[in-house]
Amino acid sequence: MEPASAASTSPTVVLTGAAGALGQAVARHFAGAGARLALIDRDAGRLASALPELAGDARHLLVVADVTSEADMRAASARIVAAMQRVDVLVHVAGGFEMGEPTHALSRASWERMMDLNAWSFVNAARDLVPHMLANGRGRVIAVSARGAARGQAAMGAYAASKSALQRLVEALDQEVAGKGVSVNSIAPTIMDTPANRAAMPDADRSTWVPTAVAARAIAFLASDDGGWVHGQHLVVGA
Repeated sequence: MEPASAASTSPTVVLTGAAGALGQAVARHFAGAGARLALIDRDAGRLASALPELAGDARHLLVVADVTSEADMRAASARIVAAMQRVDVLVHVAGGFEMGEPTHALSRASWERMMDLNAWSFVNAARDLVPHMLANGRGRVIAVSARGAARGQAAMGAYAASKSALQRLVEALDQEVAGKGVSVNSIAPTIMDTPANRAAMPDADRSTWVPTAVAARAIAFLASDDGGWVHGQHLVVGA
């Protein structure tokens, strides 16, 4: 469904991983603030069912794409720019987590899976949208990293390495666009309070887990005018 008013002054936000728990919270936060949204996920049915109130709103655009596929993201970016005419914010939520293999027995498949999902996908998402922001002289790019990127942890080598790689990419991109009206940052949450994490850790103390709505508001700050003064940082969210 194509947005009805390309001339709207409402900010346009592109969101990857929109059907996930955090993606939904971010989408609802920006929609509540009046933004137009381009919502990207690889599963059309899951995307529509996760955000039914946005799927039926002509101001927003639902886009099916795999963030690890260069062809998919090139096509998605072209469609978004054509429909929305401008992109103000890119929020890259899409990513993945897995653990279990010790570092000395890490499989190549696990390594490539984590690097594709958590690092390469950021490059893929930014490839065609950042030049559009630079041409407009303004933009915000926010990635979702993890507190775990700060150091390695047992049985999480590939995951920690991929999130660390994401942070270095965020820093590098910010240096490359500094002074051109575009800022690039990430949030680095601790454990998120999501249905998946609750199912995986049913007996855990959730008192320090980060609510998705809190993480969404942190992202919204980095996407704001004030957030444009922050460059190449990883905002830790949670204790």
